[in-house]
Amino acid sequence: MISFLGNIDAKVDHKGRVAIPAQFRKILQTAGHTALVLRKDIFQPCLSLYTQEVWEENIAQLRSRLNKWNERHQLLFRQFVMDVDRVEIDNSGRILIPKRYLQMVDIVSEVRFLGVENILEIWSKSALEQPLVSVTDFSNEIQELMNE
Repeated sequence: MISFLGNIDAKVDHKGRVAIPAQFRKILQTAGHTALVLRKDIFQPCLSLYTQEVWEENIAQLRSRLNKWNERHQLLFRQFVMDVDRVEIDNSGRILIPKRYLQMVDIVSEVRFLGVENILEIWSKSALEQPLVSVTDFSNEIQELMNE
C-alpha cells in the first residue's frame, strides 16, 4: 500500500504544469503509477491526487452506500465524479492541472504538496501558511479522540 508523508513546496508554471516532488514521484514510479486521478477535495480548498487503485477503492466504498435506483443518490454520485480528471505524469515528472481546478482552489503559482496517507493533496501555499485548526483546538480534540 502506498503511503505519502511530507509537506513540500513547488511552483505551477504559466501552462498549469507542476513537478511532483521527487520523494513522492519516487514512490509513484516504484509502484508503476504514471497516471493519477485529480479531484477537488470535498471539504477543503485543495486538490487531491489518487492512484487508480485508491480512486477505485473510494468509488467502491461510496457506491456501496448509494442506491443507484435512488434519484438523490445518483445525483450525489454524479456530483462526486463530475469534477474528476485523469492526469498523466510526463517524462519530466510533471502533471498538467487544468485551469478550472487551479481556479477552484485559488492556486496562482506557489503550491504545497501534502502527503495524507495514500493521497497527495495540492494546496495553494498561502492556504497552509496558518494552521488549519488552532493549536488549542487541535490538542484538545486529539486528546478527546484518543481518550475515547
